[in-house]
Amino acid sequence: MKKILLISLLSTTYIFSNINVVVSILPQQTFVKAIGGDKVDVALMVRPGNSPHTYEPKPSQMIEIAKADLYFAIDVEFEHVWLPKFKNLNSNMQVIDLADNITKIQIQKAHATKFTSHTCTSENHDAHNHEGDDPHIWTAPANVKIIAQNIYNALVKNDPENKGYYKKNLERFLASIAETDKQVSHILSTLKKSRRFMVFHPSWGYFAKAYNLEQIAVEVEGKEPKPKELIRLLKEAKEEKVNAIFTQPEFSDSVAKIIAKELQIPVVKVSPLSSNWSQTLIKIANTIAGNN
Repeated sequence: MKKILLISLLSTTYIFSNINVVVSILPQQTFVKAIGGDKVDVALMVRPGNSPHTYEPKPSQMIEIAKADLYFAIDVEFEHVWLPKFKNLNSNMQVIDLADNITKIQIQKAHATKFTSHTCTSENHDAHNHEGDDPHIWTAPANVKIIAQNIYNALVKNDPENKGYYKKNLERFLASIAETDKQVSHILSTLKKSRRFMVFHPSWGYFAKAYNLEQIAVEVEGKEPKPKELIRLLKEAKEEKVNAIFTQPEFSDSVAKIIAKELQIPVVKVSPLSSNWSQTLIKIANTIAGNN
């Protein structure tokens, strides 16, 4: 009797066990929860306030990797070093690249964005080798739709019995993405001033491209501007009537504060790594449009 009860309990636990998912950054956690709902358990690697360029997982996080069914990668820098280590730790874990089918743009190389897009080849895509590609793909709603579809496909493949549940969640999430896009477009349609905005770290290239904007980056290739470049940046920002400078909590904003003081504009802290990506995009749009 005890044996039957134990077998029954184990099989019930198995039937109702969730898919264990690991993601790199907070926005992914938001997207996976939106589609997976209560059928997935999501563990996060890059904790809030840290940079995905340099993050090193804690030993406690390796436990999450050891029990993971799926790892949703998104081509951020720390994955290039750590994904092979994660695979060595858990060879049964399937790695899904959420950047699949997304056309990349080049990360900004100079103090004014020039958009050169190209589609990654499958060869360098599999190797996670995106030298020069801007990794911040989730800052454009059209890309988030593709990311959502990639999440849905992976969950359905791993848990076909709950396809209907995931499908309903996907449709609801796609509708909310469309609504965010509509709101941002509406806010920016009233833009009378320059379509250029100033950022410390060039994280908003996809957002800029989606809405026909241009980001002026203070930091380029991880370096703060030299005094000569800073003077040119200030002149450019004055001419363009830039009304705010965006910084991220993950980076120092001392140079941004100097620029803000000189131009008498506010420093607006906003992170592309925020869990509420929709609210973040709307906030940026309102600031650029001067609605604050």
